Amino acid sequence: MRVVCIVAELKRKLLEYVNNQNIVSGPVFVTKTGAPLNRSNIWREMKNLCSAAKVQETKIFPHNLRHLFAKIFYSKEKDIAKLADILGHESIDTTRIYIASTGSEYRRKIEDMKLVLY
Repeated sequence: MRVVCIVAELKRKLLEYVNNQNIVSGPVFVTKTGAPLNRSNIWREMKNLCSAAKVQETKIFPHNLRHLFAKIFYSKEKDIAKLADILGHESIDTTRIYIASTGSEYRRKIEDMKLVLY
């Protein structure tokens, strides 16, 4: 079980959606047949959006959204312990995988240090 933090604006929009759809209990997002959306439904929809977004289907997975959140949170907060708590990780080593930088990111940061004087 995970705790999901929802910001006030998203909460407002979700409540508005629920009210407009006359949902009083049960799942909020459902398929055409009324079954709750699951990971595979979301994955399929993400894959369907790939061509319009000009993104390779092989690069898209629902879990990528979790990684994106982790990178954005860490870039703002610079607190890996808080991020590990939010993501529900027992080990910060797991969280480090989510925020790992690429070689080009490291190179750019080193370039920004301007270590070579002219």
